[in-house]
Amino acid sequence: MQNYYSHGKLLISSEYAVLDGAKAFALPTKFGQHLEVRKSNKKNINWKSFDYQNNLWFETNLSIANFKPSVVNPIAQRLSRCFQVINELKPNLFKGQKGLEFKSHLEFPLNWGLGSSSTLINNLAQWAKVDAYKLLAATFGGSGYDIACAQNPYPITFQKNLKSPKVEKVMFNPPFKEQLFFIYRNHKQDSRKAIANYKVSKHFKKLDFKSLNELTENLIITDKLQDFESIITKHELLISTLIQQTPLKNTHFPDYKGAIKSLGAWGGDFFLATGTDPSYFKNKGYEIIINYKDMIL
Repeated sequence: MQNYYSHGKLLISSEYAVLDGAKAFALPTKFGQHLEVRKSNKKNINWKSFDYQNNLWFETNLSIANFKPSVVNPIAQRLSRCFQVINELKPNLFKGQKGLEFKSHLEFPLNWGLGSSSTLINNLAQWAKVDAYKLLAATFGGSGYDIACAQNPYPITFQKNLKSPKVEKVMFNPPFKEQLFFIYRNHKQDSRKAIANYKVSKHFKKLDFKSLNELTENLIITDKLQDFESIITKHELLISTLIQQTPLKNTHFPDYKGAIKSLGAWGGDFFLATGTDPSYFKNKGYEIIINYKDMIL
């Protein structure tokens, strides 16, 4: 049996703009996904996916000849596409294979948006020994920052370019991290749909890459909470202009005393808040609140 593991992710800066080359700051999470692979004699690919409570939530068999799934649904079709692309990237991988059994195990709820797709892609890439960024581009799409998080157990900056992405390890251990926490918005955002909408409606002329990159760099090095709050507030305004959405604090939490920053695709999943009293959010119906030390590697 072969075992593989990938870390989940949270995108802290340059949401959407990372797709066009802005420098992004991202953090790998303590929650990830495992993949077990075994050889079999069943002449097919058997796939089983288990959730964070070890409940089987998806299963299918794929033809080892053409990767056609035994069930027809979007998940099975996307998985089939993953194997098709792996076969294109490494044509001899499946030659002579009798059968394979795959078991994936998530460490977080599917609807949290921490990277169920990116951790899957990176695990498959590790198994097949192919480029995870190429596999992502041909299947789920996106900038690739989530693959960088999947592969690295420390904070990173990420920049997309024409050849290979620029990934750099950074130090991020602010003295105020006990005053940072992540709140789940009670619904998942469809990242692929959000990216598609952005590509149609993005406002290139309104995006100041220089200012955005400076905010990212300052966000990483600041050691004062007040400065950190000022930076993420300015960042919210820049991204809100880019994607034509009102910042989350303005729409939902105008009386909150700390700072609030949307993460990832905005509109769902987790957001970041500063402060010392998460009861404000619990009183508004947000039950899933995770401290920085419990979320981030």
